Amino acid sequence: MEKLSSFRLTIRLYLAIAFLFLLLYVIITAVGYYVGIGGYTLYALLAIAIVLGQYFLGPKLVEMTMHVRYVSEQEAPHLHEMVEDLAAKAGIPKPKVGISEVNIPNAFAFGRYKRDGRVCVTRGILGLLDRGELKAVLGHELSHIRHRDMAVITLVSAVPLIFYYIFISTLFNNRGGNNNSGLIGIAALAGFFAAQLIVLFVSRIREYYADQGSIELGNPPYELASALYKLVYGSSTANKDAVKEIEGVKAFFVNDISDAGNEIDDFKQIDTNGDGSISESELEELKYTPTRISTRNKITELLSTHPNMMKRVKRLAELS
Repeated sequence: MEKLSSFRLTIRLYLAIAFLFLLLYVIITAVGYYVGIGGYTLYALLAIAIVLGQYFLGPKLVEMTMHVRYVSEQEAPHLHEMVEDLAAKAGIPKPKVGISEVNIPNAFAFGRYKRDGRVCVTRGILGLLDRGELKAVLGHELSHIRHRDMAVITLVSAVPLIFYYIFISTLFNNRGGNNNSGLIGIAALAGFFAAQLIVLFVSRIREYYADQGSIELGNPPYELASALYKLVYGSSTANKDAVKEIEGVKAFFVNDISDAGNEIDDFKQIDTNGDGSISESELEELKYTPTRISTRNKITELLSTHPNMMKRVKRLAELS
């Protein structure tokens, strides 16, 4: 199952990349044809610059935004112990371990490649999850490193920015009455929206496979499901201004912190005894119970970096 899931992840990610860069090629070729708005070379160089910039500067920007402080084994022995155990099972080098001085409960992984992996937990998660739940979340994050999907999401997220830059540049050029420039601008704007939807699709797919990756590393599905429930609740009750401050990096998180308020009500279908967690028996029951997802949440999912939480937990029930 592990090899199959990794293969399917790779296929889906690279098909999305291929389609994105096909769109980019079409637009840039058209720009090159109508050299009055910059030409092919300018945008080819721009594409390379944006991708390289995100690749090399991305980790530092995440560290600054999330106030990350890397901790030693003496400072956080339990964290290091769990990460070391999971990394050995995943067959990857042990990543750097950090704590983000943010009160919103969550965890995230980032880095340029496997040996550059970093896994961090926020201050808010440490007092919220029990050991099993925290290890399941860390397994999810290490699976991102194992799948190499951090570099992929960095690469594809640059494409909408390029489309947007082309669109903006045509607005200024079109003041001179250049109809071709206007057509290119419309095409670039359409490409921007299409590329954004594809990037969000890629982001959601990687979350499903990271969930499965955590289970493959030996974490019980109900532990991850219960952790997701608590993270959604923690995000839904967090200070709204604090949430807005870090929304720009929410794609790195375990759940969509912006949509937690809508998702918390759905979890009441699972937490039948109302104790604020999901037990093994509750998750087992969900396997045979149809779930209800509001139309609003179905639409919201299309514009989210993460899958609908009820769908994720339902899938964990099936994996159990």
